[in-house]
Amino acid sequence: MGRSLALPDGHTYNFVINGCAKGGLLGEGEQSGGDDGVGKAKRVFDEMGERNVVMWNSLLLGCFQCGDVDGARRVFEEMPRRNVVSWTTMIAGCAQNGRCKEALALFSEMQLENMEFDQVTLVAVLSACAELGDLNLGKWIHSYVVESFTYRKQPVLISLKNALIHMYASCGEIDAAFGVFKGMDQRTTVSWTSMITGFAKHGYGDEALSVFQWMESIEDNNVRPDEITFLGVLCACSHSGYVNEGRHYFRSMIETWGIEPRIEHFGCMVDLLSRAGLLDEAHELVKSMPMKPNDAIWGAILGGCRIYKSVKLASDVTDWLTEELDPHRAAGYFVLLSNVYAAAKKWQDVVAIRQKMLDMKARKPSGRSWIQIQGNIFEFLAGDRSHESVSLIYNVLDEITREARFQGYNAYSANAFMGVED
Repeated sequence: MGRSLALPDGHTYNFVINGCAKGGLLGEGEQSGGDDGVGKAKRVFDEMGERNVVMWNSLLLGCFQCGDVDGARRVFEEMPRRNVVSWTTMIAGCAQNGRCKEALALFSEMQLENMEFDQVTLVAVLSACAELGDLNLGKWIHSYVVESFTYRKQPVLISLKNALIHMYASCGEIDAAFGVFKGMDQRTTVSWTSMITGFAKHGYGDEALSVFQWMESIEDNNVRPDEITFLGVLCACSHSGYVNEGRHYFRSMIETWGIEPRIEHFGCMVDLLSRAGLLDEAHELVKSMPMKPNDAIWGAILGGCRIYKSVKLASDVTDWLTEELDPHRAAGYFVLLSNVYAAAKKWQDVVAIRQKMLDMKARKPSGRSWIQIQGNIFEFLAGDRSHESVSLIYNVLDEITREARFQGYNAYSANAFMGVED
């Protein structure tokens, strides 16, 4: 069109930006505007006399499709008028790109501006609540849904109910999640998968497998387990030590349902076998994989080596990994190998590993955790003592540790019964 006499209009540019957004090709969108750089993609509008909110929303979506959250924020701030789609796109985009605090701040700002939100907006907000563990806001949304829709007998999107299940499960309120699930008159594969995964992550292996068996009994061609469903099932088997069940469902996934296992499925099986002490079987499964093992898989094997003091296998795996990985990625494996040596009381080897890490300048990234107290979310970094209440925190931690030991907890227990059948 640019080479002919036909001039592009607003509809033309809207289709171009939409197409580029869906394909993640904002670079093409930038060329349509005659400039390079993601931040300049909005110049596609400069060739038009009037730019409506639909076109701005398309540009906003295009930025998120390319992972340019900052660019999307700039576009959002420059919009002369925003509608519920603009706000929802911004909230969902931030949540999906790991900027969940920003997503919740946007939702608060949306309410302050008296902008009405819809059910799709709430789905996006709930995903951020799930990631941050913001149970209070999640409960508020649930109450709002009940009062605004359920009591008035207005339909509630299945995706919104699914989001509530995921939020409650992520926040540890598994009974509340199951309550939402049982109250659904219609369920999708996502509904079943969310409930199975929720039970699995919290150690309720029997409940997770019961829900899966319930799902299998449903005579509905539209509800079939997918690869994510089986990931939850295998996770349940792994966390509960159900080796035979794990083997059964892994085969069933392939032979009955025709689903090719992804690396995550192999990871669950390797973790299950390693926890059960079946390290040779786990290692053979890794060698049979059609794809290259990732960090989680090798980490699972090394974790099993620590529990069962398999120094030789751990050393062989780590030697191979140090040749394949850069020092920073290898640091975590060195720590695991050091733990294996410590469990086997090979203290000289522990010192040697630590020295090797220093020589390679390999450092393991610090762990992080979050907790919500009275509506505020606090973030903690391993080894960080900068919190203003650090003394009180450690006093409470010491008290909990003493009570746990009094109840028989052994932090250094190397073996655990996994319920493996003969």
